Amino acid sequence: MDTFGQDLIHLFTITNMLCILLGTVVGMVFGALPGLGTVIAVALLLPVTFTLPPLAGILMLLATYQAGEYGGSISAILLGVPGTPQAAATVIDGHPMAVNESPGKALSYSLLASSIGGIFGGLVLIFVSVPLAKFALNFGSPEYFLLGVIGLLTVALLSGRDKIKSMISVVLGLMAGTVGVDALTGVDRATFGQPELMDGINLVALLVGIFAISELLAMISKGLNIRYVADYARLKTGLTGAEVKGVAKPTLIGSLIGAGTGILPGIGGGAACWFAYALASKLSKNPGAFGRGSPEGIAAPESSNNASAGGALVPFLALGIPGSAAVAIIMGAFVMNGIQPGPGVFTAERDLVYGIFYGFIVTTVAMYLVGRLLTPMFARVLVVPNAFLVPIVLVLCLIGIYASNAAFFDLWLAMGIGVLFYILKRLEYSVSSVIIAYVLAPIIEENFRRSLNLSNGSYGVFISGPYSILLVLAIVAALGWSVHAALRQRRARPAVQ
Repeated sequence: MDTFGQDLIHLFTITNMLCILLGTVVGMVFGALPGLGTVIAVALLLPVTFTLPPLAGILMLLATYQAGEYGGSISAILLGVPGTPQAAATVIDGHPMAVNESPGKALSYSLLASSIGGIFGGLVLIFVSVPLAKFALNFGSPEYFLLGVIGLLTVALLSGRDKIKSMISVVLGLMAGTVGVDALTGVDRATFGQPELMDGINLVALLVGIFAISELLAMISKGLNIRYVADYARLKTGLTGAEVKGVAKPTLIGSLIGAGTGILPGIGGGAACWFAYALASKLSKNPGAFGRGSPEGIAAPESSNNASAGGALVPFLALGIPGSAAVAIIMGAFVMNGIQPGPGVFTAERDLVYGIFYGFIVTTVAMYLVGRLLTPMFARVLVVPNAFLVPIVLVLCLIGIYASNAAFFDLWLAMGIGVLFYILKRLEYSVSSVIIAYVLAPIIEENFRRSLNLSNGSYGVFISGPYSILLVLAIVAALGWSVHAALRQRRARPAVQ
């Protein structure tokens, strides 16, 4: 108990608290600006840590990381533009709720779920970091490939009534994910002679085009003289006890998936949010509400984002393997202070490690308090008429796209993608299916080919270990369940008619 008290004394200093506050504000603002995001915010503050004590500097970066995960949902909900890739799933229900019901409540659901997910991720970090990190080491290329296939199966769970359109959307996403130079052979694929496409389609340009440009075109088609929110009562941000209870299950689902997925390097919150959304929609008592402004559709992906932040720190501290791009930058702060993450850090830098454990919980609390303070101000964005909102959002999007890669080509690419997806949305194709397939395409392709190279072309490598066998059985079970559900619906259709 004395040791715990000493840890808290080292944690709750004025310097540490001010650094957490600064990181929270910067992360929330950068997360809310499309094209900037969490990674840029963490990288921007990294040089500041040179002048700070190790714990204060690392806590500032962790606060930035946490707040950036929530900040991405602010623009996702208010403008239909995900501030970060991890907030892409939040758009599906967050923006409809903001437009049709209440932007204040939509933001409150996001903040509540993000905070609970962050605390859950912190508890996972504290209590199960070493055992879970060792378990994650058992996953090789075959297991990562099978995890990607399971992710693609979530597309079937997320798809609407038209399965053919959903399958076409998956193919579009997979095609987009394979653009660029082949990492194994060095051959250009679908670059059309454009050097800007050699590294693949810029994710920021893709997301802004799909969600922002297409949404702006929709706003223009509806009329520039209207505004989303005219009734100021809809700006209220409080949630009732019943509303909080209603999102308890999806929040738990998202927290579990986010923490578990964050532990696996290379998967990250971008995939976790879709996994959480898919499972929450399938286990919901009201799945038909998803896509129309369901609170559960906000809570599940938002809790997974922040829980994955805690999960990503597990392999970093226990094994020295960063679980995400932001954590890789945070690793730079360790190295610059002469600290090597890994098993030895728990004994060599005990005070620092436990300061990070408990400090991660404090950064989540800071995110909630700052979010509660600023949410009413954020909610007022939708009071602005479309005639002013459209050009403002367009300028922010164009700045964000250019800042992400410093290429004018990406601006035209985003505009073209926006026009295409404006048409596809009108034709009721599945946007979520495109994004899931795009995110998972490199994971599936690279690990599939690497597995076959290691096994000299033998497909038996995918059932060569206990974990791969379990994943294959899960895939077979999911396919069997999907076929059974389709047959059951087909039998029930004549009875309904």
